[in-house]
Amino acid sequence: MQLPRYHRLRRSFYRLEGTRCNRCDRLFFPGRRICPDCRSQDVEPYQFRGRGTLYSFTNVQQPPRGFGSIGPYAVGMVRLEEGPLVTSQLTDVDGVDLVIGMEVEMVTRKIQDSSEHGYIVYGYKFRPLLTGAR
Repeated sequence: MQLPRYHRLRRSFYRLEGTRCNRCDRLFFPGRRICPDCRSQDVEPYQFRGRGTLYSFTNVQQPPRGFGSIGPYAVGMVRLEEGPLVTSQLTDVDGVDLVIGMEVEMVTRKIQDSSEHGYIVYGYKFRPLLTGAR
């Protein structure tokens, strides 16, 4: 990822921020400028809680360039409590039997090693919900 793009998108990386349509109340992640359902441009930023359930997952055994130090790793699709489906790396899953439907929560972690630009990319990942965290 190039540095200008990273800085432009970092709010959604750290805060799981999307948008809400003020006309039909639909929520989107990532955010949209126009609601595809009602075609309204009356949308506003929406902060998701960062909790949901594991919808699907897989393990990446041969990570792509830039992800070598964190591979192998798990990637999952998470259905947020508010409705949208989010794809993300899963973390803190060593020794955990991943099960579709298990509760997960968002955390901020290192996503990618330093690139040729010399910076490390941090962002959201999901982990199994800690016992008693509800």
